[in-house]
Amino acid sequence: MANKPNVLVVDDKASMRDMLAMALTAKGMEVTQAENGQKALEAAEGKRFDAIVSDLKMPKLDGLGLLRALSEKGEPPPFIMITAHGSVKDAVEAMSLGAADFMEKPFELAEFEFKVERAIQEGGAALEPTRPTGDEALPGLVGSAPQLLEVADIVRRAARSTVPVLILGESGTGKELVARAVHELSPRETNPFVAVHAGALAAGVLESELFGHEKGAFTGADSQRKGRFETADGGTLFLDELGEIPQTTQVKLLRVLQDKTFERVGGSEQLRTDVRLVCATNRNLREMVKEGGFREDLFYRVNVVTVTLPPLRERGGDIPRLVQYFLGKEGSKLAMPEEVMSRLEAYHWPGNVRELENVIRRCIALATDDSIKVEDLPPEITQATRLPPGEEPPQGLVGDLERIERNSLLNALKETGWNVSRAARILGVGRTALQYKMKKYGLKKPD
Repeated sequence: MANKPNVLVVDDKASMRDMLAMALTAKGMEVTQAENGQKALEAAEGKRFDAIVSDLKMPKLDGLGLLRALSEKGEPPPFIMITAHGSVKDAVEAMSLGAADFMEKPFELAEFEFKVERAIQEGGAALEPTRPTGDEALPGLVGSAPQLLEVADIVRRAARSTVPVLILGESGTGKELVARAVHELSPRETNPFVAVHAGALAAGVLESELFGHEKGAFTGADSQRKGRFETADGGTLFLDELGEIPQTTQVKLLRVLQDKTFERVGGSEQLRTDVRLVCATNRNLREMVKEGGFREDLFYRVNVVTVTLPPLRERGGDIPRLVQYFLGKEGSKLAMPEEVMSRLEAYHWPGNVRELENVIRRCIALATDDSIKVEDLPPEITQATRLPPGEEPPQGLVGDLERIERNSLLNALKETGWNVSRAARILGVGRTALQYKMKKYGLKKPD
């Protein structure tokens, strides 16, 4: 059985320390308290903590000073900074210094508990993980690749709370499936799950879709219409392609997250909503924030729990499972010869799981007997060749992708002085996933 994780809680207000300590103790953690950064440093001298939670503003040594001091002694434990409402600048500085996460007052204890649990897990300490059984890592999400199991574990832990979830990943990786899993595994499962694909809607149409409109709000608005925030009340709203939302709509979305209120287009009545927001994007929102294309305050509001879905090319061992799953989904009993499976495993899958599903549907449609043949596959797959075991990737697309990924990891690690937590945050992946990739590419901190 795993040892209890040790957490250091730092705050100059005893009532706040006691409240946070009680919440973590109830989750099976051991908690040490410190009244300021100086006391925390002294506590950290004699004990290794699995996570540190610290208020920002404190006498003697504040939270940023504590984080700097710990960083000077080596890579600190996962560090969560608690900031006052509106202190986005301080939060950004904390993250740049290596903080694993931040929380803005006031916050829900469920959100706090989840963030601490996630920080401990990504830091490498042992929590009792929830592991799926069978072929499905999550409902509808098939596979057992390490990155996928990490996603499943985060989703199962996050589902029980009401905090926003941000799903990152390339097109076709299964972001909507993950969003549905968050809903189905949550206490809201019997309430509506409503999906909105922002990239397919013009700005004006998107606002009407999300918030509804009053009669006469614009040409063609012949009657009042409820928006998705109303129809999803009590349930989950999945907002896909978040990076495509215009700035004017971002402001209104921020208001819903902050105050849980909104107005229909063309209306003045303030409406309340109780919706759990799950967003997804294939874009780098951090870069968009730097370039002014995405609001920084909204980014930190939606980026409470982040789930990064791996592309199918990094889940080679899952392809046979997925093939059988899609055959079964289509009600097909066609055999899949080894030669055909080899071609599927050799392909780089730019369209990810969605592309694989379409290929299987094509094969079923073209099959002339009781098994799928190589000629049933599309030409881009039949022209791919599988590497013998241990052979280096070719100087082609797959090799290029792996070289690009390795260089990206190396650059992030060098930029952060080989601080794994900070590098993982820059790359938008979990700490565990980054450690897995470092091992895959033989990346080690130089002596």
